[in-house]
Amino acid sequence: MLRLTVTTRAEGTTLVLEGRLCRAWVDELAACWRGILAMDDAGPIRVDLDGVTFVDGAGKALIRAMRARGAILVATDLMIRTIVEESEDGGTDVALPNGTCRSIQRRTDDTGKVRRQ
Repeated sequence: MLRLTVTTRAEGTTLVLEGRLCRAWVDELAACWRGILAMDDAGPIRVDLDGVTFVDGAGKALIRAMRARGAILVATDLMIRTIVEESEDGGTDVALPNGTCRSIQRRTDDTGKVRRQ
């Protein structure tokens, strides 16, 4: 099960996800996302992933697509932050609980190992 909560304020729109992002719930989130994008007054869109407990491959692909469309991904849980980091090969901006953003860059060193900066 996945619970979706959308809040629109003057400073932007927040989409809060709670539960498992898999199978039919991915389609439900995709439909909700399309609805938010169609809103004239959506402003910046923050996607709060802190309540997510599981993400399958289709869910990860949707998160990547949302990030590519400009979503600000909010995650404090280690598992979800890892998924956020993987959402973009060149790096991503992660919104931290204190309201700041940290850019995470993924690079490969000379040995072929991934290192984070």
